[in-house]
Amino acid sequence: MTKCYTISPLLTIQQLEEMQALETFIWNSEPIPTHQTITAAKNGGIILGAYDDDKLIGFSYGFAGFSNKKTYLCSHVLGIHPDYRSQGIGAALKEAQKEEAIKKGYDLITWTYDPLESVNGYLNLSKLKAICSTYIENCYGDMEDNLNQGLPSDRFQVEWWIQSEHLTEDPWWHKDEYKLLVEWDLDESGHPFLMKENFSLLDKENPLLVPIPSNFQRIKKEAFPLAVDWRTKTRKIFQRVFQEGYAAVELLQNTSSPVNYYVLVKRNTLKLGNERIW
Repeated sequence: MTKCYTISPLLTIQQLEEMQALETFIWNSEPIPTHQTITAAKNGGIILGAYDDDKLIGFSYGFAGFSNKKTYLCSHVLGIHPDYRSQGIGAALKEAQKEEAIKKGYDLITWTYDPLESVNGYLNLSKLKAICSTYIENCYGDMEDNLNQGLPSDRFQVEWWIQSEHLTEDPWWHKDEYKLLVEWDLDESGHPFLMKENFSLLDKENPLLVPIPSNFQRIKKEAFPLAVDWRTKTRKIFQRVFQEGYAAVELLQNTSSPVNYYVLVKRNTLKLGNERIW
């Protein structure tokens, strides 16, 4: 049964210390100092908490960013207590963040995530309708937490144009024929692996599909060399398609399939209302 929760800004030292405790519990790592978070909150940042009665069960932390004469909100961390996951709290925190950002005058929110984590991809692109056309190699260096340990911390840098037509229009690519950019197959253990890509499809107008594992953490645990192979090959693929003017706009999920698919279209076909800033 889904539990009730409320979302409100975190503004006091006591609230931010509660956020620290939850952050440490979730990732077993050093939390963001309160002197930094409260300074961010007072200078254009947005910090929100999700509560079950008076218990903090989730939070999002964002600070003001600036690049190429453009201001935006950097949504740096979002965490949900393990007992409260898969209840839509993460999406609710993002929607609340969007509303607060609009009040402050932002039209862009940006954040990063591992492109091989399909749950995050589905939330960020399919549900929130953010897009990505920027790939960052080893974004945070070597990370020792359970999710990232042992692999380069490659990331998608997401753009969420929160006041654009893209958020409200029907996706045009749903009416077109998808083309599979790279084939995949299953190994003897039933794990998916990538085969040869077909970059000649970049000359076509069709939306492209790029597969990723439906459960990348399982591959890391059971077949680590294959996880490295996924990281290396998808890095090459995404860097190439982004260079050719494409953007990732959706993640197609299939719970019965060992892979999910990113949908990529030409960025200039999207009604974002703004040019690239990276």
